[in-house]
Amino acid sequence: MKHSLVRTAAALVGSAILTFGANAPAKAYTFDETEINQDRVIAIAQPGGLTGYQLLIVEQVTNKRQCWSESGSNPVVVNPLLATFDFTGICGRATDSNGFSIRMAGSDLALKYTLSLQTVDGNVLLMGTPIDPNNTQPIIIGRTNGDTNGFMKITLDPAWRFSKRAYQGKVLGHFYFSSSQPAPGEIGNTGGNTGGNTGGNTGGNTGGNTGGNTGGNTFGDIATDIYASEIKEAVSLGFVAGFAQDNTFRPQLAVTREQLVSLVLESLKGIQGANITFPSNVSTRPYSDVDSSRWSAGKVLFARDNKIVSGYKDGTFKPTQPVTRAELMAVLRRASEFGLSARGMQPNLIGKEPPKTFSDTQNHWAAAIINQMSAYCSVASAVNEVGTRFAPDDSAKRNYAAAATLRMLKCVKAQ
Repeated sequence: MKHSLVRTAAALVGSAILTFGANAPAKAYTFDETEINQDRVIAIAQPGGLTGYQLLIVEQVTNKRQCWSESGSNPVVVNPLLATFDFTGICGRATDSNGFSIRMAGSDLALKYTLSLQTVDGNVLLMGTPIDPNNTQPIIIGRTNGDTNGFMKITLDPAWRFSKRAYQGKVLGHFYFSSSQPAPGEIGNTGGNTGGNTGGNTGGNTGGNTGGNTGGNTFGDIATDIYASEIKEAVSLGFVAGFAQDNTFRPQLAVTREQLVSLVLESLKGIQGANITFPSNVSTRPYSDVDSSRWSAGKVLFARDNKIVSGYKDGTFKPTQPVTRAELMAVLRRASEFGLSARGMQPNLIGKEPPKTFSDTQNHWAAAIINQMSAYCSVASAVNEVGTRFAPDDSAKRNYAAAATLRMLKCVKAQ
C-alpha cells in the first residue's frame, strides 16, 4: 500500500524539484497578493521526502473534472484524482518553493522562511522555518490532525488562509499561505487599519483607513484609469487608500467581502448622524468563519446588525471571498438605506436619472437591484463605463468599488 502511494506521489510531482527549501529567485520583486476561493484549493501532505511527507497544493481551476476527493476525519484522507487524467487547464498544482511561500502582514516572506512538514506526536505539522539562524522562532501554519499511511489534508490554523501572488496587476500561479499577523519578531499591525491590513488586504486598505495611504491621491497606476478622478476624490475623503510602499492604488485588485464592509462603513462615516462606531473587542464571532479576534470582526458585526450585509445559509460569511459586481450593488443599496435612515429620512432610494438597460442582467438574481442602483446616481454602471455589459458575476475591482461607493455617498447626501 505504502509503495503504491509513493509511486502515485512521484507521478504527481513528475520532474519537479521535490524539496521546498530556499529556492529564492535571483532578483527580488515586490509582489502583491490576490484573494482566492478557499474551497477550491487544498494543501496535502503526500508520502515521501526526507521527513516522510512533502507538501502538495492542488487547486480546482474549472469544474470539468474533480481534482481530488476527501474522506474520513482526524486525519482527512485525500485521493488525488488529478493523477488519473490530464489535468491541464482543470487543476492547478504546486510542489515546491517555486509554487508556494509564506506571506504575513502584507509581506512576502519567500526569502525568509522555508516550508516543511514535520511529524510531531502523531500529527503532521506544516511549519515555516526561518532561514536566518539568528531567528529561532518557527511558525505553525496548519496540521493534519492525525497521521495515516497516505495522502492527508492539511487544515490551516485559524490565522491562515490561501491566496495567490500577483505582480503589476497580473495574478501568478504562486500560492501564499497568508496571515494578517506579523512574522515573529517583526512589527506589524493586527488591527487592520495602520499599514498592513489584517484582513487579507495587500497593504493598502480598501476600507478607508490611513495606514495604506500614501499621503496624497496621485498614484502612478491610475493615470489612464476611467475612474481616476473618482478614486482621487474617494482618497481625499479618507474612505479608501493607496499603497504607501510604492505609491500605487492597484485599481485592478479584486475586493473581498470583508474589505467591502470596511470600505462602505468608512464611507458612511461621512454622513451626518450616522454615528458609526465599531467595538474594539468582539466577544463572539459575528459568523462562524469570522473569528472574534479578526481585524474585520467589529465592522462585520456592525454591518450585520444594521442589515448592511448578510451571511450564507450555512452560517458563514466568507470574509476573504472576492465580491462580485452584483454583490457590490446589493451592499451599496443597503448602505444607501442605512445612510438615509441616519439622516432621519425614509429609506427609499429616489432615482436621479432613468435606469440603464444592461445586456446581461435580465435573468440575474440581482437584476432589480442593479436596475435600481443604475438610476441612483449611476452607482451601477457598465464595465469601464463603456457599452451595455454590467458583468454581474465578475469580481468587483478596487477602482469601480471606490467609484461606486463615492457615487452612493453623494447620492445619499443629496437626497
